Amino acid sequence: MVYNAQLRKLPIGIQTFEKIREGNYLYVDKTEFVWKIASAAIPYFLSRPRRFGKSLLLSTFEAYFEGKKELFTGLAIEQLETEWKKFPVLHLDLNAEKYDSLERLHNILGRQLTLWELQYGKGADEITLSGRFSGIIRRASEQAGCGVVVLIDEYDKPLLQALDGDDELLEDYRKTLKAFYGVLKSVDRYLRFVFITGVTKFSQVSVFSDLNQLNDISMKPQYATLCGITEQELVDVFTPELQCLAEANGLIWEETLQRMKSMYDGYHFCEFAKGVFNPFSVLNVFDGYKFDNYWFQTGTPTFLVHILQKTKYDLRTLLNGIEAPSSVFSEYRVDSNNPIPLIYQSGYLTIKGFNERFRSYLLEFPNDEVRYGFINFLVPFYTGVINDDQGFYIGKFVNELESGDYDAFLTRLQAFFADFPYELNEQTERHYQVVFYLVFKLMGQFTQVEVQSARGRADAVVKTPQYIYVFEFKLHDTAEAALKQIDEKDYLIPYQTDGREVIKLGVEFSAEKRNINRWLTVMS
Repeated sequence: MVYNAQLRKLPIGIQTFEKIREGNYLYVDKTEFVWKIASAAIPYFLSRPRRFGKSLLLSTFEAYFEGKKELFTGLAIEQLETEWKKFPVLHLDLNAEKYDSLERLHNILGRQLTLWELQYGKGADEITLSGRFSGIIRRASEQAGCGVVVLIDEYDKPLLQALDGDDELLEDYRKTLKAFYGVLKSVDRYLRFVFITGVTKFSQVSVFSDLNQLNDISMKPQYATLCGITEQELVDVFTPELQCLAEANGLIWEETLQRMKSMYDGYHFCEFAKGVFNPFSVLNVFDGYKFDNYWFQTGTPTFLVHILQKTKYDLRTLLNGIEAPSSVFSEYRVDSNNPIPLIYQSGYLTIKGFNERFRSYLLEFPNDEVRYGFINFLVPFYTGVINDDQGFYIGKFVNELESGDYDAFLTRLQAFFADFPYELNEQTERHYQVVFYLVFKLMGQFTQVEVQSARGRADAVVKTPQYIYVFEFKLHDTAEAALKQIDEKDYLIPYQTDGREVIKLGVEFSAEKRNINRWLTVMS
């Protein structure tokens, strides 16, 4: 089978605008945004998840402010810009570094400052990092006779790397960056344009406390699609690739687009703006024509899971969608006991609804890639099952229910709990409820599952081609009581006219054994 779309070059891993344009790689045109944003002289901040196009965006700004008109031929900005002025550009990229000590951070910043000083000179009295940065900006402006453009990519990378470790190191990073970024306020008269990107908005770093005029566009509707790919852009730019993807997977066009949407779409950075696809996953699925968890595999959210465990956050709430007041997104405090803003900003949750009256957001997983990637990643932290075993376990669970062998399913669930290491067996009862939740949520990859965390509904409902299972679990009561609750609460009413066989399962959990004790079933 020959795929003509393979003749088109995909910019996988390329974050330099100049390289994309000169190399004739596919490019989703965001230059109208660039022109509109650049027309203002105020400093901007944009928070987006990793690998979402922030670095390419800053590289595009760099090419624009360096007056490289030839790179923008055929793009939207070509019809908007008439002057193409050239400005000195200071581009600081903190992304591709490992920050494991304060000395390391100082060396990285110092090395970049040295490169700029070779171009613009150095004052004899400029010793500190902030003093050198200030001097460079002033001299660059004076030498060019115009304002300086400052672009800072992943400003918070050192802070994020220290979040899950040494609190003292985190504080050292905070102080260093506070002083360094604070320069941008004192040299304002020498600046033409400032654009800062990151994953989070840390409240204690002075780029936010000192730069009062900073325009945070992270959740403003007019910039919601600045990074990421809209459905229209996907179709306009990648139709040949979509056609090849359909052919390779035996799908029709509509099925392919729907699969793309369920796997990679669904990111909303404003409550009433268009959703966007994850650009990293889109490019990778077109490279090999296989649906996979490309974005999730590139970075494990270990520090986020540790924060969830540290704050004892109820995972059932997280997995089922949560409400969060708008105030929690204005900033993220390092010492906060609320992990949700950081999980949202990291791209594992996104906006799926908004309550105007109470100014609260509904946050859920953006798509199936993130949903099942995140849940799978959680399993080893809350059970004794290692990553390699998860597909085996979940596949067996699903097969047993599809064949009607619910006894084998519950026996396997018993063995699942029996494998918990000792330290996990000391956890609270809520921990076991969470594990039930994880198992049933993971089965949702292969069959229809409803898992409830609220009162008034069955604990879990699993639908297979032949059967509908209604589960009720009791931690401090009997299997008989569980069946009685199913009847008294009329949990079966929604399924009475379905046509499939409905099976009620009352499951009794023993706190003493820390496992399933017994179960009873009734066929309806």
